[in-house]
Amino acid sequence: MHQIVTEIDIAAPPERIWSILMDFPGYPQWNPFIRSISGMAKPGETLRATIQPRGRRAMTFRPKVLTATDQQELRWRGRLVLPGIFDGEHYFQLSARANGYTQFTQGERFSGILVGIFVAQMEGATKAGFTAMNQALKQRAEAGGNTNADSTLTIEDGA
Repeated sequence: MHQIVTEIDIAAPPERIWSILMDFPGYPQWNPFIRSISGMAKPGETLRATIQPRGRRAMTFRPKVLTATDQQELRWRGRLVLPGIFDGEHYFQLSARANGYTQFTQGERFSGILVGIFVAQMEGATKAGFTAMNQALKQRAEAGGNTNADSTLTIEDGA
C-alpha cells in the first residue's frame, strides 16, 4: 500500500467548499487536476472522472462512490481492470476550524500488485496534481460569491 495525503487551510466554511466540490459541471473552470467529473455523489453510484496531472496525458476512469457525507467527506474507489491489480481510494475531507476556516484534506490510498511500479509517478505528478487542485479550491472558495461567477479565476500552468 502507498498513500498520498495533502492538506490546506481555507478561509471559508465547509458548506462553501462542499458546494464547490459538488458542482461537478464547474470543475473545468477551476480545477487543474480533475478536469471533469460527472455522476451522482451517492454511495454505490459510479462517477466518470478525467484527471490530468501537469505534463501528462488525461486519464478517464469510473470510480465507485464509497462515502458522500454532506460537508464532511467524499470518497471513491477506482480500479485498474480487476480488484488487486491497482486500486485507488481517493478522498476529500473537510474539517471546520476556528474563525470560519476549514481544513481541506485530499488523499489517496493505493493498493495492488502494480503499486510499487508507479510509486515515483504517484509521488511526483499525482501529488503535484493534488496540491494544484487544493490551491485552486482555496482561491475559488476564498473569492466567495456564486461558484459560477468565479470563472474568471485563472490557473497558471507554468508552461
